Amino acid sequence: MTSRSTQPVPTVRAVADTNTVVSAFLWGGLPAQVLAAAREGRISLYTSPSVLAELEDVLKRAKFSARIAQVSSSVDQLISGFRALVTTVLPTVIEPTVRDSDNDQVLACALSAHAVLIITRDRDLLELGTFRDIAILAAREALAMIAVQDPIVG
Repeated sequence: MTSRSTQPVPTVRAVADTNTVVSAFLWGGLPAQVLAAAREGRISLYTSPSVLAELEDVLKRAKFSARIAQVSSSVDQLISGFRALVTTVLPTVIEPTVRDSDNDQVLACALSAHAVLIITRDRDLLELGTFRDIAILAAREALAMIAVQDPIVG
């Protein structure tokens, strides 16, 4: 008879940027699978107050109002659900790294969270590839990385 360890299995510490979260909420697909991995405890998602503020600002744009209604939700419900899914950290101050300061906020959040992964659809971030040993991947590649980290169930 073999005994199983009762130690918790460490999860992948990750930050999902705003465009990934908006895509997950409004269109599903691979970004939604990232959020599902967080709900299932396969990854730990982190955010910061500035990233949350950007998410709320983006979701309040008129161009998304019809889609939010189609998915039978509201901005407040989406933000509340996301807050329940993530751990909020205060971002580290970093030197500007990319063109968009919102992307710098994602990088700063990932540093503070001791993340190993940033999940994004943003070209500027994806072109970096890594930031201070933090992998920057699109949802498809991130999900493949997460799958490798999952313990074998047996």
